[in-house]
Amino acid sequence: MDQKPEDLIALAERCEAAHKPDRALDADIYEALGYTVRRKPATLVSRRAPPGGIYQKGSLWKTLGMVSGDLEVAVELLREKAPGWNWSLQCLIGEESAAFQALVAECSGNAAVGSLALCAAMLRAFAQAEGVLRRPRQQARR
Repeated sequence: MDQKPEDLIALAERCEAAHKPDRALDADIYEALGYTVRRKPATLVSRRAPPGGIYQKGSLWKTLGMVSGDLEVAVELLREKAPGWNWSLQCLIGEESAAFQALVAECSGNAAVGSLALCAAMLRAFAQAEGVLRRPRQQARR
């Protein structure tokens, strides 16, 4: 991934602020995870054009999954990009509303939709991993 940690954190915050699935957010998440994305033009009206756009996986182009609205798609992306990471998702029910909290590799995300919470936590975990990888090594003191 070529994303800066601060860009991943900003995208995680967008996930947490969203109240419903969003196709533009889906495309941004796929791009943040390192995929090449072609977005569907707003003026294109066709049943054959996939909603949201397409992304490149290897030599194939596939329809963007609704990662912001479908938990299975979010889990599939997480397992593909970080197969060894542990994750969990729980629903927190209040008197007037429900919210979700996700934990991915010790990074948390909270959102109104479970898949958005998982995406936020996943993006934070990648930001943390990128920050660790980019941090210069300190010289050992003698």
